Amino acid sequence: MSILDKAIAAITPPESEEDRLAARAKAENMAEPGDWLFQILEHHREIEAHFAALKGATSADDRRAGQEKLAELLTAHSIAEEAAIYPAMAAHAQVGHAELAYQEQSAAKMELGLLERLDPMSEDYSDKLEHIEGAVAHHVYSEEGTWFIDLAQSAPADEQEMISERYGQEYDRYMSGAID
Repeated sequence: MSILDKAIAAITPPESEEDRLAARAKAENMAEPGDWLFQILEHHREIEAHFAALKGATSADDRRAGQEKLAELLTAHSIAEEAAIYPAMAAHAQVGHAELAYQEQSAAKMELGLLERLDPMSEDYSDKLEHIEGAVAHHVYSEEGTWFIDLAQSAPADEQEMISERYGQEYDRYMSGAID
């Protein structure tokens, strides 16, 4: 972790695990099976599981394989949010949140690219992975705690359906390898 990262972390400590669980519960209460929020929450849980598996990997090969799976999932998820969710947020008075969300996801992708350049069994690798996981956890907290709740409450039903369909299409397109 860079000196700047450490300074920022000291000034703005992450939310507590209790806060994250409360935000997740709030979002889960609003989600309906199959809707965009339900899909996203499912992907957030998968991302968290991939971070845990990667951190628990005991060999360089296992770490590289886990890192590849995590990057694929994070990229598919971010592309789907960027194509379907963030424009909807912007359309419903959340332009600032949508722009911040894009920036956070871009930074996470860059950090994952830098992670690839490190020895997977080194302390630097573990530090960077922890930094990425913390940034993703904070991003997820913002989405589940307020941003997506606001969108779920403000967008009309027909738009909710369109958002759900669009999110699923983009996620599936990336995960199926249909992007050329």
